[in-house]
Amino acid sequence: MKNWRFYTFVFFIGLIFLVVIFRLFTLQILKHSFYKTLAANQHQSFQTIYPSRGEIFMKDEHTNSDSPFLLFPVAINKDFWTVYAVPKEIENKEETVEKLSPLLGVEEETLKERIEKTDDPYEPLKNKVDEDTVNGIKEFNLEGIHFESENWRYFPASELACHVIGFVGFDGDKKVGRYGIEGYYQEELAGKPGFVEAKKDSLGQLISVGDRILAQPEEGVDLVLTIDPNVQFFVEGKLKETIERLEAPSGTIIVMEVKTGAIKAMASWPTFNPNKYNEVKNINLFLNPAIYEAYEPGSIFKPITMAAALDKEVIEPNTTYEDKGFTEVAGRIIKNALDRAEGIQTMTQVLEKSLNSGAIFAEQRMEKDDFKKYIQRFGFGQKTGIDLSGEEKGNVSNLDTKGDVEYATISFGQGIAVTSIQLIAAFSAIANDGILMKPYVVEKIIYKNGEEEITKPKEIRRVISSETASRLSAMMVSVVKNGYSKKAAVPGYLIAGKTGTAQIPDFEKGGYTEETIHTFGEFFPALNPQFSVLIKVDKPKGINFASESIAPLARQIAEYILNYYEIPPTQ
Repeated sequence: MKNWRFYTFVFFIGLIFLVVIFRLFTLQILKHSFYKTLAANQHQSFQTIYPSRGEIFMKDEHTNSDSPFLLFPVAINKDFWTVYAVPKEIENKEETVEKLSPLLGVEEETLKERIEKTDDPYEPLKNKVDEDTVNGIKEFNLEGIHFESENWRYFPASELACHVIGFVGFDGDKKVGRYGIEGYYQEELAGKPGFVEAKKDSLGQLISVGDRILAQPEEGVDLVLTIDPNVQFFVEGKLKETIERLEAPSGTIIVMEVKTGAIKAMASWPTFNPNKYNEVKNINLFLNPAIYEAYEPGSIFKPITMAAALDKEVIEPNTTYEDKGFTEVAGRIIKNALDRAEGIQTMTQVLEKSLNSGAIFAEQRMEKDDFKKYIQRFGFGQKTGIDLSGEEKGNVSNLDTKGDVEYATISFGQGIAVTSIQLIAAFSAIANDGILMKPYVVEKIIYKNGEEEITKPKEIRRVISSETASRLSAMMVSVVKNGYSKKAAVPGYLIAGKTGTAQIPDFEKGGYTEETIHTFGEFFPALNPQFSVLIKVDKPKGINFASESIAPLARQIAEYILNYYEIPPTQ
């Protein structure tokens, strides 16, 4: 009996010993890495090192300094202050509110609500406060009011080129670029974060010595735009004047280098202040109408029809037809504007007088597949690939119907939707010896190590022959010299241009409304084109045709650019 008890005791002692051995094996061998990491985490902290966001500049090509150009900052990083309260530290709340309200520009009631939260140790009152305001508040020596420095995106030119630049907003608690350049180049501007390993003391506080950088942050790149601030400022001012004069709700102007595709100005109205983007009630205001908004172009599309017919050699500039004021197509009567009947007319006169019947005549001399091919080769129905976020491709689906009526109306810009960037790229292709270029707005990327990456102009394709481009350019010069676009003429220079007055479709009832869109496209000097301009004004009042409403504006812009870039007269 005694032996039994002894052996039982030895068995349990051995079992306990085995359990202990197994537990030690598990902790020290099997889970060694886990507990090592757990212990390390009590004394280590891995901190993210955020890179500086790259900045954005325009290139001022006309400066009084010795340098060939001056960089004009449009999006930079700037230190601001967050003003916050610790409510339980504030004894005289009424005095605090009374002194803070006018300085912060915050309603007294709002401030009262915030500083009454006595159980809140941190109550933000306003962020992005400038240093002068902070210094003014500090002079009052208010108890419970504190300040915290933070780096924010700042746009020193405010609304200038706002649709091109975009802004920096939030995705959760992360700052990210939205719209325009800020959105398109988000990854390049933001850079890549790094990581640092820091030590903690026994209380969990970071120790400043002994930090070890595990991954260096990669700073964001700087961008230099093709846009000239002087041209942009002039164009924006003229657009605003025109919008107010015509009581129009919106409009767009683009200036492009025809041989490169570089955008020198891109302005739209209404604008917004990217420093105060959170105050904008309608987020559609952030969309860039120049690349996003598709519309029926109207008669400004007629040079595209003529380009196709000339290139297919089914017409010549002096080819004639009889204009009866209307054309019957598949049992439908399609009329000229104001029901005009001009009699025998040449193709050049069709553009000069903007005759719908003449555009139909040219279209009907081509095979439908050929007409469709040229429209697509000019880039309509496709994105141009401009380096801005939010571009749309328009709508050319009516080309797929093969319908006689649809093709007839497309010949003069109805039943097809295009964007302003597509139109100016197409006009620039005519000016550029028939070669379509890719539009772009970033001229140079500057890396933090000093290396630079220059954007090379990109040729998309040859659309029409050199001879066709030359003939069509001459026809468009005649439009400005002899046609309805005379008010766009600039003394001493040959200007090629075409107006468009397009009815706006009624998508609810069908057909068209009485409201219109006025456009004007031009390039100059016509014999050696350097710049193209596209003007669009939505729903103008008091003037029925673009030849009266915006042709004079086209002249003003051409005069400014010719003078600014010191282009000598050609006549």
